[in-house]
Amino acid sequence: MTEDIKLTSFAAGGGCACKIPAGQLESAVEGLIGKADPNVLVGLDDGDDAAAVKIQDGLAVISTADFFTPMLNDPYDWGRVAAANALSDVYAMGGTPVTAINLVGWPNEKLGLDVLREVLRGGMDIATEAGISVTGGHSITAPEPLYGMAATGIVAPDKLMRNDAAEPGLPITLTKPIGVGILNNKHKATGEVSRAAVDSMTTLNREAARAAVEAGVRAATDVTGFGLLGHLYKMCRASGIAAELDFSAVPTVEGAKEALAEGFIPGGSRRNLDWVRPHLDTSLSEEELVLLADAQTSGGLLLIGEVPGYPIIGHTTERTGDAFIKA
Repeated sequence: MTEDIKLTSFAAGGGCACKIPAGQLESAVEGLIGKADPNVLVGLDDGDDAAAVKIQDGLAVISTADFFTPMLNDPYDWGRVAAANALSDVYAMGGTPVTAINLVGWPNEKLGLDVLREVLRGGMDIATEAGISVTGGHSITAPEPLYGMAATGIVAPDKLMRNDAAEPGLPITLTKPIGVGILNNKHKATGEVSRAAVDSMTTLNREAARAAVEAGVRAATDVTGFGLLGHLYKMCRASGIAAELDFSAVPTVEGAKEALAEGFIPGGSRRNLDWVRPHLDTSLSEEELVLLADAQTSGGLLLIGEVPGYPIIGHTTERTGDAFIKA
């Protein structure tokens, strides 16, 4: 029975917290930037959320892929989260998804295909909610269960949101609370399910993206495995600006601060903080910084500009010193 399976026990990490650490990944791909196609609007240059390629006047295609190990024991919910997370990269670029294909790694000798079916059903239901079909996929046998999607979307080039287009003097908006990495870590250790975390991770960023495009936002990213601090740092670095965060204004998922105080901290969150720390000017406590660096799975959009209905958590500034972020 799938309800007896504890999927998180089959993986060393879980969700976006299992990403290769940002600093190591950047070293691995340094210099590997293809320049053959002049129609590439967004490629590997600044580590954006997805690629954008102009295919005709007024139309560009968005291409992305995302997969990870389970952060939840329930296979259906894991599938939903993974699909919402993959589609988020399209929304973070201001685009509309048009199709997705499944990406699967499966330990057949450890987990039955009835469990995989539930994972795929969760992904299909999120795709249906997004108004698209799952049109294929690829699977391999693997020592740990892996699931995600390659997603394709479209966008008008003049509506494209990207991580290197931020300007100083603008508010910073965040569209989902943070802390799901901490709650997922508690779930893996105790089996306790945070419905608030599941609800946040399975909420599509579609409406937030639409509101951002309508508000004229041109700089955006989504907050996933590198945490709020990591993704804000990448945006500031790519745009040549700095940012000031108001910690008291950053929303958190219900129960996240309590779980943090209990010591449920993902290793990925600590690695995120170590990576960003040299670029911080801060008086916050270590616990507060870990929360800001918490590795999110299917997090919200981080937008440079005011978007009605979502909290403002700081503002961008001119960069005048060594630090990219003041908090």
